[in-house]
Amino acid sequence: MRKLASLMLLLVAICLSASVLVGTAQAASLVEVTNFGANPSGLRMYLYVPNNVKPHPAVLVANHYCTGTGPAFYTNTQYATLAEQYGFIVIYPSVTRSEQCFDVASPQTLTHNGGSDSLGIVSMVKYVLQTYSADASRVYATGISSGAMMTNVLLGAYPDVFAAGAAFSGVPFGCFATTNGSLWNSDCATGKIIKTPQQWGDLVRAAYPGYTGPRPRMQLWHGTNDDVLYYQNFTEAVKQWTDVLGTGQTPAYTDAPQASWTRTRYGGTGTQAPVEAISVAGGPHNLPWGLEPYAIQFFGLDATSTTPTATPNVPTATSVAPTATPNVPTTTPIAPTATPIAPTATPIAPTATPVSGAGCQVRYVLNQWGTGFTAEVTVKNTGSAAINGWSLAWTFGGNQQVTNAWNATISPTSGSVVAKNMSYNASIPAGGSASFGFQASYSGSNSAPASFTLNGTPCGSF
Repeated sequence: MRKLASLMLLLVAICLSASVLVGTAQAASLVEVTNFGANPSGLRMYLYVPNNVKPHPAVLVANHYCTGTGPAFYTNTQYATLAEQYGFIVIYPSVTRSEQCFDVASPQTLTHNGGSDSLGIVSMVKYVLQTYSADASRVYATGISSGAMMTNVLLGAYPDVFAAGAAFSGVPFGCFATTNGSLWNSDCATGKIIKTPQQWGDLVRAAYPGYTGPRPRMQLWHGTNDDVLYYQNFTEAVKQWTDVLGTGQTPAYTDAPQASWTRTRYGGTGTQAPVEAISVAGGPHNLPWGLEPYAIQFFGLDATSTTPTATPNVPTATSVAPTATPNVPTTTPIAPTATPIAPTATPIAPTATPVSGAGCQVRYVLNQWGTGFTAEVTVKNTGSAAINGWSLAWTFGGNQQVTNAWNATISPTSGSVVAKNMSYNASIPAGGSASFGFQASYSGSNSAPASFTLNGTPCGSF
């Protein structure tokens, strides 16, 4: 009996010890991983594995902004909290070069297995896939500013690795490309690089010649008042990814989840459409923190919810602010930051046949919902000489009221209006074009303007 009693006391002690261990278990934390594989540009790898990580978990790469770090991005975003909720693993790459911006410009980073930052990040992914038996079919990327640009690079150069991406204030894949060793491209940053959808798509396809597998889905975010990576980059990114994914330029679905947002989906109407683009009217380069749940929903990582579980609005005063000013390099810029997206749709033909222009053509792309709409306008110089300073005039056919514009000033805001160039897009070379856009409200009908004149010259359409 004494032996039995002693054994029972021992078992009780073991159980109590186990309960104490369970009760004092530490929460998951961010850890640094070294020797994770090929890392030609010396990135640092930080990893968050949640306590409730799922078997064969999904993997999310979260790319920081210029002047940021992996740990700062971990601290100032919700991805780790969401990982605890849904059981996926988060990788936080961290740049070690002085400007702390990702390389999204060199031929190496823009080429599949070419080297630089993109290859180092893919090595991190492969390490996690092997070490944690993660699901190679559910690898995603996201980022803000420079991190958004890297998201575009990863999806373009490594379509065999990533299933989808969410880019907040970035630029299209290849837009920042340079060959002189510089990692900064001012023409791209200021929205001066304009291409057709196929030309943008060809840049992506050339990054991995011969690849015939599936392409990753893309979610794009951009503020119309972005003064670091201009809003035109949103328009160009939509062109690129709709071409890459073969959805066409006409949205299948348009809505306004919040008053200042225009959300368009291409190739599908659900939360996981091939391309989703959210334009934030009046939004700056540094979009509000708290939009992460929308990216998680787009990836399909929120197992049950159909509406983001975190509030996507601007944080209150208690929200943690970034440890460094996101997206804007404190020295001469070397790497990009991020960009949003302008809805692109099949141009709506004018209600009246435009007068054939002697030296200009105009394309007016209309995207409307309820009592609001956005319009993307492209002015093409078909003459033989450059245009230095331009004013495009038209008359609205109904009760339209312009509320804000980008890449041009528009006055008055209704009736017969004139859009004038900004200082950075005043010149249109022969054969070149300039683009601008605006958001407006309307009542009644909302057809495209019947005609346009550029500096007093009637324009045709294209």
